[in-house]
This record gives sequence, structure tokens and C-alpha cells, in this order.
Amino acid sequence: MKITQPEHLNIPLIEAHEIAKNERRPIFVPTNHFTDDRGWSLMNQLQGVMGPEGQVNFSVQYPGVIKAWHRHSLQTDFWMGLVGHLKVGVYDQEESKAWSIVIGEKRPGTVIIPPPLWHGAATVGPTQAGLLYYVTHSYNPQAPDEERTSPDAFPGFPWEVEHK
Repeated sequence: MKITQPEHLNIPLIEAHEIAKNERRPIFVPTNHFTDDRGWSLMNQLQGVMGPEGQVNFSVQYPGVIKAWHRHSLQTDFWMGLVGHLKVGVYDQEESKAWSIVIGEKRPGTVIIPPPLWHGAATVGPTQAGLLYYVTHSYNPQAPDEERTSPDAFPGFPWEVEHK
């Protein structure tokens, strides 16, 4: 399986979201730390994409955990690694295309994952990882917009560390 990185686009998130949806592929929009003598911050995140039907969540993933694979038919996910690092995997089953990127403290930005792409994440390193994510449709426990399969469902996807 050939794995590529999602395209990095330095454009407004709303524009990147349209490209991701229309071309059915993940996009990474990098962001910068705003730093001064008081500390640092990530500002104006998710600007332009949040709507009244969406939901913001924060999830912590323990070291060695792989949360994969799942996909949605309606919602787009916007993932930001805030604590530690995560290896994000995205797979287009119809086109047999796969993408992977490590996000987190040392690579700030947002990964946009449109439907119906399979996606998941594995922690990188010995510490837990925190994921802030926005979904365009709130979770409905009576009718979840989610289909799941196992981490090994797509042979050849490298969830483990790749010693290059």
C-alpha cells in the first residue's frame, strides 16, 4: 500500500474544507504558534467552519492505542493534536488511496477529513495524546453517523513506527 501525506495548504480553513469535500481527500492546514515572553497560543482555530449543527470534542488517547478505522456518511472531521502526537491515517476504500501524517505539539494545524473516508489515529511516543476535534454534525446516539472496522482492516497500513 502506498501511503502519502495529505496536501498542506496555507489557505483559510473554510476554503480547504471545500476542496477536501469536493475532491474527497484529506487536507492539512498548518497553523503557527503565537509566542511572546508570556508563553504561546494557537489562535483563530476552526474559524469559518463551525456551524450550529456541529460539535466540539476533546479526546485523550493513551500510549500504544490505535483508534481505527471509522468513517461517516454526513460529517466532516477537523482534527487538531494539542497534547503529545498522533499518527493520523486516512483511507479511501473506493480509490485504494491512503494518507498518513503525524500531528501534535510539534506540528500544529488541522487535518480535514471529509466523508466517506476511513480514518483513525495511533499515539506516537510514550505519552498520551490529546485531540481537539470539531465535527460538522453532532453525535446522535439513536442514529450514529459512523461505520467501524478493525485497525488491520486495510492490510499494509503502517500504524507502527516506520524506521526510515
